[in-house]
Amino acid sequence: MTLSDFQKQADFFFEKAFEHQKRGEFKEAVGCYKKSLELHPTARAHTFLGWAYSLTGRFEEAMEECKKAIRIDPEFGNPYNDIGAYLIELGRLEEAVPWLERAIRARRYAERMFPFYNLGRIWEIKGRLPDAIRCYEEALRQNPTYLSAKTALSRVRALFN
Repeated sequence: MTLSDFQKQADFFFEKAFEHQKRGEFKEAVGCYKKSLELHPTARAHTFLGWAYSLTGRFEEAMEECKKAIRIDPEFGNPYNDIGAYLIELGRLEEAVPWLERAIRARRYAERMFPFYNLGRIWEIKGRLPDAIRCYEEALRQNPTYLSAKTALSRVRALFN
């Protein structure tokens, strides 16, 4: 088999994993992501495997997969944001900040609204409301239809009235 054949098979298992994940079939998703990674390891597949782990509360394993993704492609922004989000879920806010800042600076990241939103969550929790507003506003500049950022911005602005 050629490298291209392995990549095609890996892509097949990745897509199958994502379909399982969308249906809430996390055990099956994990198995397919692992098969994809065995055939052709990619930053994307490690990141999505981490996401599947996180959806079942396995945040430490999720972060390890994201770190593997970063080793493969340090310019891919998703795993930095995901680590930050998992650390927020674990209540480790200070640890999350540098990961989210790295996500913002990553060269390859189409969904930059997520790390801004997540930083806003941290600043809101810490009572740094002007910083939270600034981050939520930037998340909306990145994606004007991002409902979570709209809701959060409205909530924090209401605290000033």
